[in-house]
Amino acid sequence: MPTRRRSDKPTAASFRQRKQVMPLRRRLPSEPAPNLETRDERGRTPLLLAVTKDRLAVARLLIYLGADPDALDDQHDTPWLVTGVTGSVDILEVLLPARPDLAIRNRFGGTSLIPASERGHVGYVYRVVRTDIDVNHINNLGWTALLEAVILGDGSKRYQQIVMILLDAGADASIADRQGVTALQHAERRGQREVARILRNA
Repeated sequence: MPTRRRSDKPTAASFRQRKQVMPLRRRLPSEPAPNLETRDERGRTPLLLAVTKDRLAVARLLIYLGADPDALDDQHDTPWLVTGVTGSVDILEVLLPARPDLAIRNRFGGTSLIPASERGHVGYVYRVVRTDIDVNHINNLGWTALLEAVILGDGSKRYQQIVMILLDAGADASIADRQGVTALQHAERRGQREVARILRNA
């Protein structure tokens, strides 16, 4: 079992979040508390749906009320994991004070950093590597975030930025895929000249 890793300690952002939620909470009717972990037909909680649809205010309120950022749906997605798919830094900041499990894995065996790197979410990658997330985690395909950024990226400016961010955060460029091919070799084969240059200079 992977070691459960926890996110940053509460910061000024978390206190601002609480202040922003209080007016919303005061407007709620005085009725019995709803079940925050109710599920739809696909096992998705209200928080997971809010994160998927980038409903920032709803996600903020649900987190304040105690919704679980690690609640798994039928596809092994969680609210935290989905932030890596959407790339929403705002939602990431909302979830961090709830101490999500940064080591939790999606159905492909990846952390939130890997799909974010694949999809070119520069801002998200820049922020999430400043948590305790493992930048060298290897998913079920045998790929790290760095490998995925090169293999599934297009070598454009945003992927160049992601490669540099990952390297600065401690990504190991020598980790190869299951065929023994490194990120540099993949970049060279794909004609990603600038990415290859960055990797050579790492």
